[in-house]
Amino acid sequence: MKEYAVLDEFLSKYQDSVHTSDKKLLKITREAYPIGIPALIMKSSTDRLGSSAGYSFHLGTPDSLLRRLASWLITKNNGNHKLLLKLNKKLWKRHGREDVALSAIIIANLDHVSMETNPWEIFRSCLRKREPIDGLLLTIEELLRSGRQMPSETLRMNWSKKRLVDGHLTILVTYTGIIKGIIPSSEMITCLEKINIPPNDSVITRIMDKIRAIEPQD
Repeated sequence: MKEYAVLDEFLSKYQDSVHTSDKKLLKITREAYPIGIPALIMKSSTDRLGSSAGYSFHLGTPDSLLRRLASWLITKNNGNHKLLLKLNKKLWKRHGREDVALSAIIIANLDHVSMETNPWEIFRSCLRKREPIDGLLLTIEELLRSGRQMPSETLRMNWSKKRLVDGHLTILVTYTGIIKGIIPSSEMITCLEKINIPPNDSVITRIMDKIRAIEPQD
């Protein structure tokens, strides 16, 4: 694809030394996002899906280009995945839609065994008090797509007792698991029912209604 070639050309101008600095990589990713995106489309996307969706920006970078960018970050990293964890935190703090999507790919593909880290806990620790549901679902799907196991019910129950956003994450992870055939226990469902759902949050409400309708696994 032409976009791949343009992105590869852009990335090729950087020396390997940039992969020792999370700050430099943060700047490079932001410059890489608009590659191959017509300016008018990019502006329209930002206007419609920016702050109103809970993102600092939304440029419309295709998933395929974000995956190629993530591949460059990981393959050039020489195994220093702890530096990529630092980059990941900065991506979430900047919080563009592309940042969240890129973060999902990075978290899903890090060597968590060597680092003795839990990708689900890394993801949860990045969350702000309020997050767009699509960003949460995007990361959940990416983690499961990469072959990561569902977080245990014990861990999810622990999440549910923390911030409101953690409770909603618990609901979304459990529901995504149901779609993939992982049925929660009755204890898990009872735990989910105790999570506060604001009256105006129709999406979470509909998801909880679907969870209540299933036959629990006991």
